[in-house]
Amino acid sequence: MMLGAVASLSAQDVTITNARIVDANRVANRTVIERGSIVVRAGKIVSVQAGAPSAPSGKSIDAKGMTVMPGFIDAHRHINTGPMEKAQMQALLEAGYTTILSGGGPAEGNITLRDHIDKGIINGPRIIPSGAVRLNGTAESARAEVRKLAGMGVKFTGEILLTPIPGPSEKEIEVLKAVVDEAKKVGVMVQVHAVSSKAMVAAVDAGVPLLVHLPNKDWVSKEDAKKVAAAGVKVLGTVSFGSPVFGVFADDNKARFRDGKAWPEGIIDGVRLGEEAGYMPVNARTMWDAGVVLGYCTDTNYDPKAGLDHELKILNVMFSMQDLIKMMGPNTASYIQMGDQLGTLDTGKLADLILIDGDPREGYWNWLKTKVVVKGGTVVVDKR
Repeated sequence: MMLGAVASLSAQDVTITNARIVDANRVANRTVIERGSIVVRAGKIVSVQAGAPSAPSGKSIDAKGMTVMPGFIDAHRHINTGPMEKAQMQALLEAGYTTILSGGGPAEGNITLRDHIDKGIINGPRIIPSGAVRLNGTAESARAEVRKLAGMGVKFTGEILLTPIPGPSEKEIEVLKAVVDEAKKVGVMVQVHAVSSKAMVAAVDAGVPLLVHLPNKDWVSKEDAKKVAAAGVKVLGTVSFGSPVFGVFADDNKARFRDGKAWPEGIIDGVRLGEEAGYMPVNARTMWDAGVVLGYCTDTNYDPKAGLDHELKILNVMFSMQDLIKMMGPNTASYIQMGDQLGTLDTGKLADLILIDGDPREGYWNWLKTKVVVKGGTVVVDKR
């Protein structure tokens, strides 16, 4: 069934039984629980164990052999309030997303959307707002924009664009350094859009902590990848950027870019014949092998399940299911600064859980079969 009304704002007590329990730590340590239970109280996980729970509590969900995983996190998706927000947020939940870090746009709209969900006006994932900061003014005006975000309670800048080709100007870097400095003072995380190796290295040298995309204009060298890793800079993948999408916007079997425009002509700053589609997956693997904390995002504005499918298909070319469980779980939670609360199924963490049909270790296609979504201890989707 589908929940007919928005779930209660108060966290529920929930007990999940007969479930396969899979997260990054258990897969890495080969301690996946094939038939176990999870107990949630007051919105947090209080026990994870094999077999029946020793102290069940609240609403009971018989997983009937389904898999429990951490809820999906999209760390870069452009969202905002508007007339379609109810349907869009519900679709995100049904795809398995429990947390979304806004990719940018007006901070006020992000906040309104978050508040609509938090107040129970609409059903939706946890929204982390971001706000725009521009590099085309002075260093002081950019500092003022950062302070304004902090005053609004916004903890992330939206993606700050650095010129990829031929590379960022001295003025851009001067203003960016001011942004980084001010952000440290007021507790705002700086996110930068650096989609060439030259721009990426410049961002790292400027002290930027978060990069919303891998380079898609050229190959990342092992040396540059190691530099990113050594600096502790976290990066999001978006590996399907540049890959043609079929069947999402029309049924004429013509290749389209992510926004429905012709491929590859529709790609912003396109590199001739759509080489972005090749650079991104390879660069992802290069960065991963160098030790970079690589997280997950889609940067799409089309159907969330279709976007999840599209991204996972391309990731599947370069990464094992074990890698993807780590990337989409603890790595992405770390990127959004919530690694201590999300990303794995540990006691004390927020109860953001999804139940999927099948075993996620067998293939990404099972990740598209979300049946139940629990956000912060509240069952927000139940399609059993």
